[in-house]
Amino acid sequence: MTSFRSLIPSANALVIFEAAGRHENFTRAAQELGMSQVAVSYAIRGLEQQLGTPLFERQHRAARLTEVGERFHADVSAGLSRIGRAAEEIRSKGREVNVTLAASTSFASMWMLPRLSALRDDLPDIDLRIQTSVRDLDLDEEDIPLGIRGGDPKDWPHYHSAELAAEIVSAVASPAFVEANGLPDSPAALARYRLIWLEEPVRRACSWPEWFASAGTDYRPTGRRLAINDYVLVIQAVLAGQGISLGWRHLVERLVDQGQLVEVGGHALRTGQAFHVVWPRSRELSAAATRVRDWLLTQT
Repeated sequence: MTSFRSLIPSANALVIFEAAGRHENFTRAAQELGMSQVAVSYAIRGLEQQLGTPLFERQHRAARLTEVGERFHADVSAGLSRIGRAAEEIRSKGREVNVTLAASTSFASMWMLPRLSALRDDLPDIDLRIQTSVRDLDLDEEDIPLGIRGGDPKDWPHYHSAELAAEIVSAVASPAFVEANGLPDSPAALARYRLIWLEEPVRRACSWPEWFASAGTDYRPTGRRLAINDYVLVIQAVLAGQGISLGWRHLVERLVDQGQLVEVGGHALRTGQAFHVVWPRSRELSAAATRVRDWLLTQT
C-alpha cells in the first residue's frame, strides 16, 4: 500500500489546497494563510504533480476546481475539519481542571452546597462536578475519580477510602414545632410525637425502630405516618413544622448551629459506621482529584 508520505508532499499542502479550493482564488487563499500567492501556487503545483492530475483550472483572477479536484477537496475539507475539532477538544480539556464527585442528593445539598464557596476560595483553579444518584455509582464503570459512601470500607474492596464523618443519628425538630408541641426530652416522650419517616429506596438507612431500640425504648408505630423517600424533603418537612425526623449529624449540624433545627429526645445513636471519601484502586488519582479529596477531609 502506498504510504501517505509518498502521496502527499506535506500536511501543509493540504491546508493550502483546502483554502485555495474554498476561495477558488490563489491570492485570497494566500491572504488568509499569511503567505505569498507564489508560495500558494507552488504548493498546489507540487500537490498536482504528486497526485498526477490537475486539481484546478487556472483562469484569469480565478482557479476553478476540476471534477477530480472537487471530490478531493470535499474529502480534504472533511478530514481537516475533524482534525481541527479533535485538536480543539484536546486543547480545551488541557485548559480545564474538572473533578467529579459522586454523592447522594442529601450529601450534595446539605453538606457540600454550604461549603462550595470555601472550595472555590481554597481551590480556585478546579471546577467541581457533583454527580448525584439514588444509588452508589460504580466509580470505575462511570470513570469518576471520587465518591462519598456510608458504611464499612470492607464492603468496598475495589476502593481506597478515608473517613469523612462518623455516623451519628439524633432526632431533630424545628423551633416552631417545639414551641407549639413542647420539647420531648427523652426517647420515651419522643415516641408520642408526630414522626417523619425516611423510606430510603436503595441505600441502607437507620429507621425509627432501630433508633428507639438503641435507646432501650420499645417503639411500635401506630396510626398514620408521613413517609418520604428523599432525605432533603424529609428535612424540609421538619423545617416546615410537620414533625420530627432522624437527623444525621454531619448533614444537619449546620442547621442546628444556625438555630433552624433543634436536637430533641435526649439521645444520639452512634452506629459504629461512618461516611467516607472513596476512590478506585484501579487507577491513580489525578493531582486535581487528590487536592479535592484532601480538601474534603479538612472540612469535618
